[in-house]
Amino acid sequence: MALQTRLLDYRDGALRCAGYLAWDDECSGPRPAVAIAHTWAGRSEFECDKARRLAALGYIGFALDMYGEGRQGGSPEANAELMQPLMNDRAALQRRIGAAITALQALPEVDAQRIAAIGYCFGGLCVLDLARTGADIRGVASFHGLFDPPGNTAGNPITAKVLCLHGYDDPMARPEALVKLGAELTEAGADWQIHAYGHTLHAFTRPGANDPERGIRYDARADRRSWRTLEDFLEEIFGA
Repeated sequence: MALQTRLLDYRDGALRCAGYLAWDDECSGPRPAVAIAHTWAGRSEFECDKARRLAALGYIGFALDMYGEGRQGGSPEANAELMQPLMNDRAALQRRIGAAITALQALPEVDAQRIAAIGYCFGGLCVLDLARTGADIRGVASFHGLFDPPGNTAGNPITAKVLCLHGYDDPMARPEALVKLGAELTEAGADWQIHAYGHTLHAFTRPGANDPERGIRYDARADRRSWRTLEDFLEEIFGA
C-alpha cells in the first residue's frame, strides 16, 4: 500500500472549505469514498486519522470542513462559537455538508454512486441531517452524535442506510432520544440500525477524553466495537 494525502479546497458559496483526502495509490479506477464530519472542535488530526484508516481499507477517506478555511476552536467556548451558527441554521448546515459531498463526487478517482458519510459528535448530527435531506448516498454513520431533528426535513424519505453508534449513558443524547430517532427514521422509511453500548459516555472514540463529570470519557472497548461495526456497514452498503 502507498498511502497518499492532500488537501482539497472546495466551496460552499463564497466560503472556501479545506478538506483532507487520503487514498491508496496502488488501487486503480474509481472507488467508494467516505466523508468524515468533524466534532465541534473543527477538522483535526482525529478526523484526518480516520480518513487514513479508511484509505487503508481501500476507500477514499475525506475529512471535510464544516467551518470553512480549516478553522478550529481550541477551547469549549471557541468550539461553541464556531458550531452554534450552524446549529441555529440547519438549512445552512445541510448546504455546507452537501457542498462537501458534491466536491467529493466530482473527483475522477471517486465512484460517485458509492459515497458514505460518517461523523463524530456534532459531525454525527451533520451526517444525520445529510440523510434527512434525502441525499443520494449509500449510507451514514453517527458516532456518539446528536439527534435533534432540524425542523425542515419532515416528510422527506431517507434513502441512505443509517447506522448510529452510541453510548447508552451519553448525557447529550439520552435513551429517550434513541427511541425518538428510531421512530423518526422508521417514519421516513429508512433502513436503520442503532447500537447502544452499555456503561458508555459521550466521546467514547476519542483517546484522552476523560471528564466523567460532564459525561465524557474514552472507552477502548466501545471504540473497537464501533469501528468493526462500521467496517461491516461499509462492506454492506458498497457491496451492491
